Amino acid sequence: MAEGRDDSATVQAHYSTDDIASRIVAALRKVMGDEAPLTPDVLAQMDHFHGGGIASTRDLVAALQPEAGERILDIGSGIGGPARWIASTFRCHVTGIDLTPAFCRAAEQLNEVTGLVDQVRIVEGSALAMPFDDGCFDRAYSQNVVMNIADKPGFYREASRVLKPGGLLALSNVAAGPNGPPRFPVPWATSPEASFLSSPAETRDDLVRAGFEILRFEDTSTKTAAVRQALRERLEREGLPPLGFHVFMGERIKAAQINGARNAEEGRTSSVEILVRKPPN
Repeated sequence: MAEGRDDSATVQAHYSTDDIASRIVAALRKVMGDEAPLTPDVLAQMDHFHGGGIASTRDLVAALQPEAGERILDIGSGIGGPARWIASTFRCHVTGIDLTPAFCRAAEQLNEVTGLVDQVRIVEGSALAMPFDDGCFDRAYSQNVVMNIADKPGFYREASRVLKPGGLLALSNVAAGPNGPPRFPVPWATSPEASFLSSPAETRDDLVRAGFEILRFEDTSTKTAAVRQALRERLEREGLPPLGFHVFMGERIKAAQINGARNAEEGRTSSVEILVRKPPN
């Protein structure tokens, strides 16, 4: 992949939208009523903005195993759903970094709604040049982010830099499939120019070159394809539900989700879940 390449403007343009937090709160109030508490579990119906939603977050966290009081980093934190859920569930401190200003604003507003301002910090910035000291996080994770990053070696090196020795990094990535290229638009890109898929083998090599020890490297393509097929069939049969990513991303997300499912079903994309460790000193 293209080391040193900066695609931040393209990524921001793809994800930019307005009034995300207010749209989410209004949709939840309409369905659940004005008195329903807006907890991280309730918001999880919409704010885990990646394939598989909160179920995928739970799978990733089961590998990461955060502990109370630890400092956790969410790289590509979106609107902050996983960060809030992890902070609330495990009583740890989560910092999220994301490139998209609108996502960062929404995450901060939803932190206030859930009363988690003291446990969840949101930083606007690039995963390739994070404004954090060396070795300041106990664990880190990233879900469906690297597809927007051409410089994957740089991404993994930077993740290693900010982890403490012995720190863990959990990843859930969409990867290139054997039958590509993918159909577009997809949830992470409207066109091929904004999509950067590595093969599972390239991903493993990049992680090893960044100095990580591979603890787990699992091809989850079959499971992912089944989940996305069910979503595609539901969207095609019933249309958009009252709650979903379309509330803040617009109806364009429907075609992207359907293509994402077809890509997984047809082997145009694959999926991997990874756990790596920065070697102890």
